[in-house]
Amino acid sequence: MSSIPYSRYLIYPVTWYSFLIVAGASLALLLSCREEKRVQLPRDTVLDLALWLIPGGIIGARIYYVIFSFYQFQNDLLSVFRVWEGGLAIYGGIIAGLLIMFLFCRRRNIPFLLLCDIIVPGLALAQSIGRWGNWFNMEAYGLPVNSSFPCFFPLAVQIPAEGYAWHLATFFYESIWDFSIFVFLLLTRHTLLQRKKGDIFFFYLFLYASGRLIIEELRMDSLYASSVRISQLFSALLCTFILFHYRLSSANNVRRHPFLSFVLFPLSVVSSIVIIFYSLFGHSLFSLSAKHAVLLLSACSILMIIGLCSVYFPRRGQEVKNADYCV
Repeated sequence: MSSIPYSRYLIYPVTWYSFLIVAGASLALLLSCREEKRVQLPRDTVLDLALWLIPGGIIGARIYYVIFSFYQFQNDLLSVFRVWEGGLAIYGGIIAGLLIMFLFCRRRNIPFLLLCDIIVPGLALAQSIGRWGNWFNMEAYGLPVNSSFPCFFPLAVQIPAEGYAWHLATFFYESIWDFSIFVFLLLTRHTLLQRKKGDIFFFYLFLYASGRLIIEELRMDSLYASSVRISQLFSALLCTFILFHYRLSSANNVRRHPFLSFVLFPLSVVSSIVIIFYSLFGHSLFSLSAKHAVLLLSACSILMIIGLCSVYFPRRGQEVKNADYCV
């Protein structure tokens, strides 16, 4: 397969970027509708939500992107509305989507976290599919690489604007990570993660954020506030919040496991602090090479994942009543 897309368009004027977003959203909707039946939500709840969630999520993703890259649009404000040309930020879509879902749940008297659990496996799959739209748009690629790196697609891509230089295919790395999250949630949603409402949702957020903060380090088109990569900092803060959320909710279990309390969890907290510090100041204080920075972030991410599992999975002896996942 060529490392350069033959065209941005599937069939003019339909772009591959738009098509893949719609395809991913459609599959996510299908999966969510199946989960709706399983947890006995009122019929068409997900379809009704989708009428607000999909356009609202796209608008939120666009607003987030425009805010942190306004220099690209200041000379042509109408380009803000040309979404099909690329420029959506997933965190903006998630924030907007959560707000819409919260209001929807209040109006329908539906548990908010239950609906989040239903939506996020499909969301991970939609992200995995939608990332390939970045390839057709020639965006979301990473640092240039030399001949020592495996220069073949899809591990790397050639960028015409850079003189056909090879770059890391960070869109592909994130697509694989998102698909791995989807498979994990799909395989465990009936057993490991159904202790209480919100577990699937929080695991999705944690896993996505822990991968994104590494991939963000490799990208050349990160969104910045001053010298801070916004998505990297947001990911680090999100992981830290979820770590403490599960630490507090599992306090009794942790006390019964001193190794968790005094070794694994503290290591994960230190790792999250290191990532937050690096996101805020590391790029200006330390002259780490991309390779060393990725190794540091990867080690911290692995320790955070271990820390989360250490405070979550000791609860595996607790039985979950099926009624907990029904309305």
